[in-house]
Amino acid sequence: MAFTLNPIGIIHSCFKEKFGIPRQPGLVTEARATLELLHPYNREEAVRGLEAFSHIWITFVFHGCLTEGWKPTVRPPRLGGNKRLGVFATRSTYRPNPIGLSVVELERVVTEKGSVVLYLKGADLLDQTPVLDIKPYLPYVDSIPNATGGFAPDAPNPGFEVSFSERARLVCQQAHSPDINLKVLIIQLLSYDPRPAYCAGEPGRQDFAMKLLDFDVKWEIEGENILVVDILKVH
Repeated sequence: MAFTLNPIGIIHSCFKEKFGIPRQPGLVTEARATLELLHPYNREEAVRGLEAFSHIWITFVFHGCLTEGWKPTVRPPRLGGNKRLGVFATRSTYRPNPIGLSVVELERVVTEKGSVVLYLKGADLLDQTPVLDIKPYLPYVDSIPNATGGFAPDAPNPGFEVSFSERARLVCQQAHSPDINLKVLIIQLLSYDPRPAYCAGEPGRQDFAMKLLDFDVKWEIEGENILVVDILKVH
């Protein structure tokens, strides 16, 4: 039995590449995105009443991993990348069907001139992600207080101190707007250590870079400290 699924919308997010995306939704609250509904689903009546919900479930396609195939076992970063678990015991992107599920905060719904856009907060979604479905989050059934979390029973701790060079600080100051606080976004992202797990135990200084919004963000890690060295505008 096979199915053909058509996207109902497309994500526009601050994450322009896979590296650096939070490993779970909601951890980086400053990470914002919009969900633009596509024709013929971009109708006001299709989202009528959705604004009454604080959070929504988004079912989407891991479109950045389509050529990588699935793996029966994976190495969860939460376990340091040293232990293999079954793919169905993780939220890995390497799945038989590359479908993801995220719960995000719904800030507002804007409908005008044949356009329907949902404004999201706490997103962990790659830019241009195809969305398959939207459902409201229901606290009385979707939050289970006595549930157990296997190898990830608690939220990870943001264990790194993040500082900025004077040049990087000035870019953040110039880029600040009511919609995005670039400095806070970078601090939240880097404090959770987006490096691959195999890098975590390596001694000495390590240099990294990621694309975020319209910037190339460059930082270095030494010990438990992260220094944002430079932030370059992408033209």
